[in-house]
Amino acid sequence: MTTYANPHAGHRQRIRNRFVREGLESFDDHQILELILFYAIPRGDTNVIGHRLIKHFGRLSAVFDARICDLRRVPGVGERAAVLIHALPALMRRYHCDRIVRDAPILNSAAMVSAYIKPLMAGRSREVFYVLCLDSRLRVKFPAQIAQGTVKDAYVHPREVVEAALAHHSSAVVLAHNHPSGHLSPSQADHNLTKQLVNALGILDINVLDHVIIADDESYSFAEMGVLPKPD
Repeated sequence: MTTYANPHAGHRQRIRNRFVREGLESFDDHQILELILFYAIPRGDTNVIGHRLIKHFGRLSAVFDARICDLRRVPGVGERAAVLIHALPALMRRYHCDRIVRDAPILNSAAMVSAYIKPLMAGRSREVFYVLCLDSRLRVKFPAQIAQGTVKDAYVHPREVVEAALAHHSSAVVLAHNHPSGHLSPSQADHNLTKQLVNALGILDINVLDHVIIADDESYSFAEMGVLPKPD
């Protein structure tokens, strides 16, 4: 009897070795998912599941943004796999925050603020509001998440913003939030809140340098657009 070698034997190890050698740059989107799913699905063809996920959600970012319950609707994706996929964007935000605190970047322009805040907003399906606490040299001391709201809005209390700024001994702050809808322009509520916070922090001699809105990969700067209010 002739014995044939299994062409799939060692496939997972070959994929892992390829990642170690090349990183993810040469991987197709479904292959990235295939690699990730190795660690949640001990046996089976995760390449097929990667293809199903891309077909179902349309693109890699949409897979990572999906809810756990929606991921589990894809054949082959169990609870462990869905939790792992869903956790990755939050993990990367946590990583970014840790690097920020460690490296203390200087936010002395709207472009720097935008580059800094975008990773914190990545994969957010809800509106979130941050206060970036800065020292006198405009170095980031801490990115304080103040609120997380519904798909449309976050509920921000000026008292919580003031408390965060004081807790981190801020000389200045930058306000930032996202618009998950993709609509970049500030609402009247955004303008009203900015005015409230500028006044509340101004009493304590804490300067609001900017309020930045992130929508998809675009940003809107109150300071650059000349609409950042001055304290009364």
